[in-house]
Amino acid sequence: MHTKLPGRETHVVDNEVLERAVGRLRQARVALPTFGQLASPDLVPPRVREALARVGADDPDPLNLFRVHWYNAANRVDRVDVPDHVVLPRELTGVDARIVVALGDRFPLIGAHKVLAAYGCLAPRLVSGQFDPTRQRAVWPSTGNYCRGGVAISKLLECRGVAVLPEGMSRERFDWLAQWVVDADDIVRTPGSESNVKEIYDKCKELSADADNVILNQFSEFGNYLVHFLATGAALERVFESLLEQEPGLELRAFVSATGSAGTIAAGDYLKERFGSVIVACEALECPTMLYAGFGEHNIQGIGDKHIPLIHNVLNTDVALAVSDRATDRLGVLFGTDVGRSYLSRRGVPHDVLDQLPSLGLSSICNVLGAVKTAKYYGLGPDDAVVTVATDGAVLYDSERELALARYFPDGFDELAAAEVFGEHLLGTATDHFQELGRVERERIFNLGYYTWVEQQDVSVEEFDARRSPAFWAGLREAVGVWDELIDDVNARTGVLEAL
Repeated sequence: MHTKLPGRETHVVDNEVLERAVGRLRQARVALPTFGQLASPDLVPPRVREALARVGADDPDPLNLFRVHWYNAANRVDRVDVPDHVVLPRELTGVDARIVVALGDRFPLIGAHKVLAAYGCLAPRLVSGQFDPTRQRAVWPSTGNYCRGGVAISKLLECRGVAVLPEGMSRERFDWLAQWVVDADDIVRTPGSESNVKEIYDKCKELSADADNVILNQFSEFGNYLVHFLATGAALERVFESLLEQEPGLELRAFVSATGSAGTIAAGDYLKERFGSVIVACEALECPTMLYAGFGEHNIQGIGDKHIPLIHNVLNTDVALAVSDRATDRLGVLFGTDVGRSYLSRRGVPHDVLDQLPSLGLSSICNVLGAVKTAKYYGLGPDDAVVTVATDGAVLYDSERELALARYFPDGFDELAAAEVFGEHLLGTATDHFQELGRVERERIFNLGYYTWVEQQDVSVEEFDARRSPAFWAGLREAVGVWDELIDDVNARTGVLEAL
């Protein structure tokens, strides 16, 4: 049975379902932010900002929906004019180009930017009468952070959220989920680890046999693409503009992102339109799907692989590159230990940069290495910037760091080991496993998606092929304005905003 591409409806599908959703939101005193407000938090009404001052960043309070944006300060309570970021210097990266990293651990509830994607997927379903919070369960397939974001958003909306993730993900993810789900059965463990996305899909297909389970698949929900195009793209634009004010000659040459669900990389489409920057897609060398049509296992948690996401605008992607989990695991130790940071300090890395290293989790380090490889490949200099994101922080990987210490440094991690890691994985970063994508290579990667989406996930060939056209992706944006109108209408019907 072929179905329409999910998450694209711009009209009310079921008025009775919508009426029940409005009633639940009114009862739970939930107001919904618009996509526009998440991209530009200055648009949030003053009375909401005043009420937010009394709410902690991790409180299960519906007001925290209005903090699901890039403009939170380090305490995740206050708001900043420019999204928090760090510019990594040559002393750390070995390149003259500015490596600019936006910090995703400033997001509320989960300390990772995937909570933005979760809201971007569920909110359109909710306000168009496609999700009934009074009886349906929101099922969040993920390799870690998206399902945490989904469970958090579900709880704030007073509906039931179900996390589906591989059993091999970091202990910290499961510890967090145990504190937030309604029932322990709402944590569904699938076989494998980061590379086992198909097993997640298989479990979701089984769960979807129950009509009360609504699968919000980040790999195919276009709300994920759109919220990142709009909110993450605009946030990175603001970061670059702030740097441009200090260095008027600076050029934004590239945006780098691990593909993951292909939500974050949508910001590359936004930046490419405005600055002409190239879009660089990263993946794990141990599972180089885009680069070599390869497969395997790896530990760069949060980037997914072995398939091409439906929402990845492949034909607009300029580069595919691969980073080894040996590098991310070992750099996680270098960045996350006193010995490692002390060594980097003696190498001349400024203390304000060292202070931000805890904001780099494993996939964040992958993005940084991808940015360094890009700078080296193109021979970029001090007037060039490469922008990327730190999707989450190191706090989610304390247990993984202990495993890496045991695996790579059984005799202990000392200054000599720190020097070896720095030399191999930062100064020694090479331009191997790096491919500029011409039309043939882009078509090859695009076509790989057929086997997942048409053969396994019931997307029609016509719908699959429609994504080849740039007009398809440009046309998606029209949905955002309609969704915001629907959100405004729901807020007016609940009366929650006016009652604050």
